[in-house]
Amino acid sequence: MRLVALSDVADMLGGVSRTRATEITNRSTFPDPIDTVASGKVRVWDRADVEAWIKRYRPNQRGGDEEQP
Repeated sequence: MRLVALSDVADMLGGVSRTRATEITNRSTFPDPIDTVASGKVRVWDRADVEAWIKRYRPNQRGGDEEQP
């Protein structure tokens, strides 16, 4: 399992801002974080869950570590 934090999610969403990534990760359709670190302030997700969400809800974005067009 590979974990991603908010800045990673922002990159996977095509380089959106952290503020925008926070808005997106707070949606009811977005996967729940698998854990929080740093006294519960930093959420982390399973990369595969985020990639699956991007494929379903943002099909025009590749996600992952691939270069965006």
